[in-house]
Amino acid sequence: MTDRRTLLKATLGATAVTRVGQISAPALAQGSPARTLRFVPQGNLASMDPIWGTSVLSRNAGLMVYDTLFGIGSDFKVQPQMAAAHEVSADGLTHTITLRPGLRFHDGEPVRTRDCVASIRRWSKRDVLGQRLDALLDEMATVSDERFTIRIKRPWSGLTWALGKAGANICAIMPERIAQTDPFTQIADFTGSGPFRFLRDEWVAGSLAVFERNAAYQPRQEAPDLLAGGKQVHFDRVNWRIMPDAATAAAALRNNEADWWETPLPDLLPILRRNRQIALETINTFGSFGVLRFNHLHPPFDNPAVRRALFPAVDQEAFMQAAMGTEPDLYRIPSGAFTPGTPLANDAGLEVLTAPRNIEKAKRLLREAGYKNERVVLLSATDLPNLQGMTEVAADLMRRVGFNVDLASMDWGTQIQRRTNRGPVEQGGFSAFCTTWEGLDTSVPGSHQPLRGNGANAWSGWPTSPRREALRDEWFDATDIETEKRIAEELQRAVWEEAPFIPLGLQRPQQAYRRSITGVLKGGPALFWNVRRA
Repeated sequence: MTDRRTLLKATLGATAVTRVGQISAPALAQGSPARTLRFVPQGNLASMDPIWGTSVLSRNAGLMVYDTLFGIGSDFKVQPQMAAAHEVSADGLTHTITLRPGLRFHDGEPVRTRDCVASIRRWSKRDVLGQRLDALLDEMATVSDERFTIRIKRPWSGLTWALGKAGANICAIMPERIAQTDPFTQIADFTGSGPFRFLRDEWVAGSLAVFERNAAYQPRQEAPDLLAGGKQVHFDRVNWRIMPDAATAAAALRNNEADWWETPLPDLLPILRRNRQIALETINTFGSFGVLRFNHLHPPFDNPAVRRALFPAVDQEAFMQAAMGTEPDLYRIPSGAFTPGTPLANDAGLEVLTAPRNIEKAKRLLREAGYKNERVVLLSATDLPNLQGMTEVAADLMRRVGFNVDLASMDWGTQIQRRTNRGPVEQGGFSAFCTTWEGLDTSVPGSHQPLRGNGANAWSGWPTSPRREALRDEWFDATDIETEKRIAEELQRAVWEEAPFIPLGLQRPQQAYRRSITGVLKGGPALFWNVRRA
């Protein structure tokens, strides 16, 4: 039987041959190759609304098209971006933000504070930290076209971090007319003020997305520093070419028909390493936190005992190797409720996942929970190999434990649409899915979306947990790291008892890019400014 690695090598060899009567990878450049950055993203860009959804693809595209009031530097400290100045009153309750001059939207209109206020209001209904602002907000008002105030009921030192964070959902500043769109409805007009314009007329869903340099953009005059500092653009166009087939993407990179591949299949890394023109690098040093997420609204996973029944059977290494291969540097386990290796990661109750695995115990717990053979619709994203690998392990595991599993395969764009459906599976809903979160986001309770227990306002799955919400609020008020660690341990114990999700491990994928591309930055998302061709 031919294994996956052998098949991929054979396919790659066939794809990479010359064009004389044979197959080759498709050419990616349009226009002058020297002025075009050719990028192969991890999947299909299904939504261009970085506030509506939590997709990393939407976030990365959003950071190109939109700007944010603040930005996070490589030291993870917040710095002004669109803001020229930020003042806080002596009592810590009033934040005054002044915009820097020269900010304009892609349609030529100046950025005004009413645009910022409307954008923050929309964002605050969807984002995990935005919802905290929404709860604390007393008043947000414009003082002039250049200055506005945010008055809150209690001091919150993390407000500017929330407004400038890199993790989804980003607080993208849009024109007021667009930002007034219902936050639970996707926008249809993608006018921003960022360093690139999105060329909607050239967008071919599942194939191509094109971004053009915004010639009117005025970057800050500081040195670039992750999401802070000056966003200098060195390409006229950035072409995102969606390539679900890994061998085709690898061949395009090797043949100089692509510059940058966001998520190389781990099986192909040895082949790419042998090419002296290609660099492999872990750009996002925090990695991606894998989770198995449940729908808490409908049977069978509305029953916490049913969710807990899976714990004795979950083998985190099996999930990580299905996603990342066997190279130990590409993943990290064991994983509790917080990103491994970060200050709040802890061992409280971790034996639920590190003790010897016991399928028979899981079967018994499922019977005792009263499972009635309800159909479990498990969503699988076929165009994201790491998620598909984890999902296949989850499907096999659930079946062995005794669940009646219906594996629903679809592309990533369709999945993120379907998982907004709150209906039962008979009405197009879902039961569970595997995904990943930015490791930086899941390192602390404040930005950890899977931990939330705020019901209808929670991330897909919509769990309700007053206990977890109270602990999260307590964390915001903590004044020292020891208190934060105690709260994190209590939150982790709550995860074992309430099972809002099952942590699967930390993925640390490498990105591949041609050495002729310089300026690829570490520490965060794929950045398309400050990148140039040598």
